[in-house]
Amino acid sequence: MKKIMMAVLALGLLSSSCKVFQKVKKEDKPATETVQDDTQTKVFSVPSTQTEVREAPSSDRMYEQAEKTEKPVRIQSETFTFAQKEDQAKNENNSYFVIIGSFSSNANANRYKQELIPQGFNPIVLHSETGYYRVCVNSFTDEFEARKRVYQIRNDYPQYADTWLLIKK
Repeated sequence: MKKIMMAVLALGLLSSSCKVFQKVKKEDKPATETVQDDTQTKVFSVPSTQTEVREAPSSDRMYEQAEKTEKPVRIQSETFTFAQKEDQAKNENNSYFVIIGSFSSNANANRYKQELIPQGFNPIVLHSETGYYRVCVNSFTDEFEARKRVYQIRNDYPQYADTWLLIKK
């Protein structure tokens, strides 16, 4: 008997605190409005007294917009050597390298390099301290320019969306 009384008391407390079971007072709301819809978002706007002036987007602005909307550029710092001596002569003063592929074997990296040439890239292969062969498509002395190139490749070539930046130690 005590269990039944406790169950009735608990049910009574639950139903009195739940909005579904509460009665709507007629003087508070019209009779047609019995359910309150809290799922809609209310948007308020304040009229602006200033006019907005927009400048034509520059390449720097486009880079900033891309940086905010796209996934961030992965950056990794490594020591590496150039697979070919002529690549070293051309790129030894650069510190930022745009990497489009990484391979555990030199043969696979060179095969991938050959696939990139018809697409307009001028790839080089770097041998990393970690043992990987990195396929680089551009190198820069300025990080900003390197990041712009990464975003440009990601936009122009969606298949290379995982392009990242290697910083020479």
